[in-house]
Formats: sequence, C-alpha cells, structure tokens
Amino acid sequence: MKRLLVRVNQRLERVLPEQRLFLRSDNTTRFVRLRPTSQAMGIGAVTLFFAWGVIATSVLLMDVIGSGSLRDQALREQANYEQRLNQLAGERDARATEAEAAQARFSEAMARISEMQMQLLASEERRLELETGIDAIHNTVRRITRERDEARARLADATSTLEAETGSARTVSDRNRDNEEMLDYLLAAMDRASRHTHDLGVSAEQATNQARHLAIENELLKDRNHMIFTQLEEALDTVIAPLERVFRSAGVSTDQIRRLVRQGASSQSASLRPIAISTSGVMGPSQDIARANDILNRMADVDAYRKGVDRLPVARPVSAGAVRQTSGFGMRRHPLTGRNTMHNGLDWAGPRGTPISATADGVVKQAGRQGGYGNLVIIQHEFGIETYYAHLTSIDVRAGQRVSRGQRIGGMGTTGASTGVHLHYEVRINGRPVNPITYIRAGQNVF
Repeated sequence: MKRLLVRVNQRLERVLPEQRLFLRSDNTTRFVRLRPTSQAMGIGAVTLFFAWGVIATSVLLMDVIGSGSLRDQALREQANYEQRLNQLAGERDARATEAEAAQARFSEAMARISEMQMQLLASEERRLELETGIDAIHNTVRRITRERDEARARLADATSTLEAETGSARTVSDRNRDNEEMLDYLLAAMDRASRHTHDLGVSAEQATNQARHLAIENELLKDRNHMIFTQLEEALDTVIAPLERVFRSAGVSTDQIRRLVRQGASSQSASLRPIAISTSGVMGPSQDIARANDILNRMADVDAYRKGVDRLPVARPVSAGAVRQTSGFGMRRHPLTGRNTMHNGLDWAGPRGTPISATADGVVKQAGRQGGYGNLVIIQHEFGIETYYAHLTSIDVRAGQRVSRGQRIGGMGTTGASTGVHLHYEVRINGRPVNPITYIRAGQNVF
C-alpha cells in the first residue's frame, strides 16, 4: 500500500509538486507538508463542489422556466376559454333574437293566410249565391213561360166558349193586341233577368280573379316561409350539434336530459307552445304548421340541453393559473407502493390552501375523513353523477348542504395517502369512475 502511494506521489509530483504551508507563531515556526495526493484530493473535492453547484442551479432554473411556461399556457387557455364563452353567449343571444323575429314573421304570415282563407270562403259563398240566383232566374223564366202558355190556352178555350154561347167572338185585332201586351211583358221580364244574369257573371268573374290573386300570394308566402324555416333549421343545427356532442362525450343520454329537465319545469313557456289554427272552413293539415311546431320542439330541446349542461360537472375544481396537473386518469405506478394500479381521477398540485370549488350544482353527500382519501368531500349531482375532492387541508361545507358551481368547498392539502400538497378529483356515474377530463373538455367545447 505504501509503495502504491509512493508511486502515485511520484507521478503526481510532476504536475503537483510537494508544497509546504508555514505556520508562524511568536517563538516558533511550523510547517505542514502538502503531498501531491493531498493536493489532488483537495482539488477534486473543490471541483466536485463547484460541479454540484452548477448542476443544482441549472435544475432550479429549468424548474422555474418550466413553471413559468405552464402558468403562461394556463393563462392563455383561460383567456381563450372566456373569449369562447363570450362568443357563444353572443351567438346564442343572436340566435334567440332571430328565432323570436322569425316566430313573429311566422305569426304574421299565418294571420295573413287565415285572412286569405276567409276571403276565399267568402268568395265561394258569393259564387254559390250567384249560382242560386241564376237558377232562381231560370226557374222564374220557365214559370213565366209556362204561365204564358197556360194563359194562351185558357184564352183559346174562353174564345171558343164565347163563340159557342154568343155566336160572336172578339175581333182579330183584339186578340193581337192582347198577345202584344203579353209579349211586351215577357220581353221586359226576360230583359231584367238578362241584366241580373250579366251582373252575377261579372261578380263571379271578379271573385275568380281575386281567388287567383290570393292563390299566387299564398304561393309566394309559402316560398318565403320555406326560406325562413330553412334558416331557422340551419341555426338550430349549429346550436344543437355541439350540445349533443357534449352529452355523448360525457356518456349521458340526450333523451334522459330532455325528460328530466322537462319534468322539473313548472310550466311550458308560452312562446314554445305548439301552433294550432281553427277556421270555420275545411282545411287539411298544414305542412308549414308541422314544420313550425318541429322548430319549436327543437328550440325546447336547446333550452333543455342548456339546462342539462348547467347540471353537469364541466367546470375545473381549481383555477388553471394557480396549479399544474401531475397525474391523469388510468394505469400508473403508485408513488407509495411502486406497483401499477388504476388511478381513478386527476391530480393537481399547488400551494397549500389553494381554493377548491364545486364543479356543478349539487348536494354534499359526505364531508369528512375517509381512509387514504384523507379529508374528502363527495357531492351528488343530477343524472347519477358524483364528484370526489380528496386530500383537503380544510373542509368548508357540511353533509346535506346544497352547493353551487364555483362555490368554495375546501382548501388543497396533503391529508391521507399523499406524497405532497395536491387535489385528487374524481367523477363517478352510478358509482363507476370515469375520466374527469372528458367533462372538462366538454365544457370547453360548449363555453
């Protein structure tokens, strides 16, 4: 061993010659011999110390830069989220205004249609009256003709009887004068009947022209209604499609949404009642009315979907700028046991006491300590959905309390089976864990 040290000293002495450190006191002078190996060990120790300092500083700077980038990204996502919310709110208001204007135009159109139908019925009644009058005139002419023939026959019989009894008869001129008077009477009656018939024909022609104009206006009105209905249907498709995607991605049936929301409504809005028109005439089923009622039903579906989205846990339980996500939903290596296990929720890390908010309206089912969850709050929502908020440092609600979306329910902590300050967040449907990020992304797609 000594020989090895001697050889090492000899080799190092070329680079690091032996040094002596003199220590002088009042009466004596001493020195310390620094061999090449001692110098090499000291230099190595100083080098390792400086290398460790450089590496630690680099790691710290990278952590700070990464945290700043995540914070900036979270702020940008929050700004985009709010901008999208404002944009969709404006679009929703614009679609509602267009729907109200279209409904007003539709009501005006239906009123005009009813008026035109009444006019058509009135013209039909006048035509029937004209036909009845013409028939009456024809009957009168036939009756007068029949009476004339009967009068002529009676005159001939009377003349024959008079000749037989008296041996004399009226002169030919007398008979001609009587015939002329009868003919004058008949011609005057026929002239009056002809003029009446002509007036009835003119009135019938006017009624026919008016009915033709009304039919043309009705066709134009149908074309305009078709354009209005098409625009309304396209607007409703634009609104309904993203809402239905939200429910499909969240695993909730749209039929269940409509049924539960409508059961909870106390009364139906007057503006969404089905349209029904009754007239004194005979009118078959109107395609426009059926189409309008279909649009009203879809508008009611939009209102039900909007209320349904308000009841889903689509909000984030923590502010995007104050925390960072550390674990996702799915299989992972457990930080305590080291085994691969199923992680049933999402984890966000942040400062102790970071506010934790309810992600939807609901009723607090449990608020207290529970095993590895530590301080746990469970909120019961609509449609059989529950949300879990675990490892809290404080609980600000109690069991049975009704909470609203965004209401603070506690502070972030590290109680229970936890390796650091974070929130463990779960979403369960009928007791089965599902990926919470599905609901959060669904809310971002809508708002």
